[in-house]
Amino acid sequence: MTSERFDQLLGALGERRPFHPFTVELIGGHQFEVDRPQAMVVRDGMAVFLRPGGVPVWFDHESVTQIVADIADASR
Repeated sequence: MTSERFDQLLGALGERRPFHPFTVELIGGHQFEVDRPQAMVVRDGMAVFLRPGGVPVWFDHESVTQIVADIADASR
């Protein structure tokens, strides 16, 4: 995934109103659910998501294999 597409996609998912959680899958199969838009910062192809308890997950555009959002929610 390009850096620009990564920023664009995560930005759009984070700005949906109402917000709907989405899943990020990384190379190696590790997955996590972004459950709050305020818990993630995205910039220049890099991102950090703060899991419950403040545990950070750092990831970048090269480490993402897919981002799974509920397609039905995207049209609302």
